[in-house]
Formats: sequence, structure tokens, C-alpha cells
Amino acid sequence: MKKYNFNAGPSILPREVIEATAAACLDFNGSGLSLMEISHRAKDFQPVVDEAVALFKELLNIPEGYSVLFLGGGASLEFCMVPYNFLEKKAAYLNTGVWATKAEKEAKTFGEVVEVASSADKNFTYIPRNFEIPTDADYLHITTNNTIYGTELREDINSPIPLIADMSSDIFSRPIDVSKYALIYGGAQKNLSMAGVTFVIVKEDALGKVSRQIPTMLNYQTHVKKGSMFNTPPVVPIYCALMNLRYIKAHGGVKAMQELAEKRAAIVYNEIDRNKLFVGTAEKDSRSLMNITFVMKDEYKELEKEFLDFATQRGMVGVKGHRDVGGFRASCYNAMTIEGVEALVACMKDFESTTF
Repeated sequence: MKKYNFNAGPSILPREVIEATAAACLDFNGSGLSLMEISHRAKDFQPVVDEAVALFKELLNIPEGYSVLFLGGGASLEFCMVPYNFLEKKAAYLNTGVWATKAEKEAKTFGEVVEVASSADKNFTYIPRNFEIPTDADYLHITTNNTIYGTELREDINSPIPLIADMSSDIFSRPIDVSKYALIYGGAQKNLSMAGVTFVIVKEDALGKVSRQIPTMLNYQTHVKKGSMFNTPPVVPIYCALMNLRYIKAHGGVKAMQELAEKRAAIVYNEIDRNKLFVGTAEKDSRSLMNITFVMKDEYKELEKEFLDFATQRGMVGVKGHRDVGGFRASCYNAMTIEGVEALVACMKDFESTTF
């Protein structure tokens, strides 16, 4: 039986990316050594980092003056590194979910934090709009996609202060105007690579503005100067990211990924809205293209486990919703196929037909 991977992260990767990475783990570039055992300073590995950086810049049309970094620690470490490097007196945060809340909490240990808006009042089912950005803050932090609650901010904010974004789960799913951001970061295990590497896109002249002393490893300038090689980087995840970046380019680039994301999401959301059993949890104008969240209508709540078992038996993997939302979640990252979402929709239709 074919499996369809709807896990929220670590998540689906293109099969060819997995196979290429696996092959390199057996024999990297015909060296007779595994990618897992070579030195990160080996002459064969530096081109991997260089090409990955170059493809980042090409695919996202990153302007001059920005560095692309590959770090460890996941996005959660960036929650700390961002205020360490940018917060002098006050920072502004948009609170749209669990990860935005965690990022805001970390910033409060470094200085004053202003919450410009929050959707916590409705369990993060919408993206706040038309909020005021304090011009005296050092930066505004946003989380563009919320994997747990299924909401997404799909446009680049015009901010009067430096804009910083956690794009862990929607990077490379749509074109972005990088010039509007001082820093973009994210864990790779959603839409870029396997778990183990964190990407950072940082505007170089935005650094070095705080008066505090920053520990060497937590200072972005350290990694800019050393080209992500200050300490041993996560070699295999970086190679996997390179393979995925090649895949994105070969399949039409970021614009093509956006078109596919919109098509996939329309298929699933149309069925949610049509089906007698299900209802979406996010407000329609805030719905995520990456993480589609839905539950049983109140009168059919007792059927949730039955549907989950039904879908699992049909090869749907990872469709159980997060505990904060319940129900179901279909994560549709770049590698998810139209065939996959159509298989999920077929499950929903078939389960409906067995109920009525």
C-alpha cells in the first residue's frame, strides 16, 4: 500500500532528494568515504555549502548585502539569538501561535517587548491585520506560517522598523521580497531539508548595533565571517538541503512551488467546505497553504477516531491534528503531490458515504 506523508515536521521530502542523500551517505563523490564521516573542511564539501548558498540567493532573489548561514540549534535557538543580536531597548512581536509565543517569551529576557497584536483570543485561528507597529522598537518579529493552527501570513509586511521573520514552514513555497527583511530564519525540517540544520538569511549591515557583549557562538557576525564554518556544521542536513534546492530549481523555482501549493490547498479546502462531516478551524482569509487543519463538526465529534483509523488504513500518515486544535492536519509542503491530496480527499468522501 502506498503511503502519503502528511507529517508536520520532520516531514515529506522529494524521493529523489532522499535517494541522493542516502547515496552520498554510502559514498560521497566517489571518495570511498561516507558523507557522514568526511571533514566539513574537506575540499569536496566546501562546494556543497557554496552551491547551497548560491541557490538560496538565486531562488529567493536575495539582494547584495545579505548572508545565508547554515547553523545548528533549530529555530528555537533563533528565538534567543534574534534578541541577543537585535534587541537594544524594545522589540515588537506579532503573536500568531505557539512558536510566536515562545519567540516572544525569549525576547522578554533581553528587554522590553511590545505585543503589537495577538490572535490568542480565538485560539490563533486568524492572522491579525491592521495593527500598529511602534517606530521606536528595534525590530518587529513575525511568524509567517503557523503549523499547529493552520494560519499563514502570505504577504510581506511593510514595516517602518527592521523586520524579522520565522519562515520555518513556508520558506520556498512563495516568492518573498527579501529586501523588506533584516533577518529570515527557520528550521529546515518542514520545507527545505531533514532535521538538523537551521537556515538564516541576514542583512549584514543590520548587525553589530547592540551594546551588549554577545557570546561568540550566538553572534551572527561570527558565522557571517566564517561562512557557517566557525564550528563543525551539520554536514548531512546541508547536503540534503542542497539536493532539495536543486529539486526546486529543476521543477520551476519558487513561483512553481507557489502555484502547486495553491492547487493542492484548493483541492483539500474545497472538500472540507463541501463535506457534511468536516469543518476547517482557521478563518478562511488566514488559511495556510502548508498546514490544513480541520475537525469533525460538533454533531459528529464521536467519529474522529474512526475517521483517523479509516485514513490510516488507506495510507494517510501524520494526519492527526495537534493536541491544541484536535481533529486533523494535512501538511502539504513542496514535496506533497497532487496525487497525495487527491488520495486524502477520496478518503474524506468515502468516509462520508459510509456515514450517510
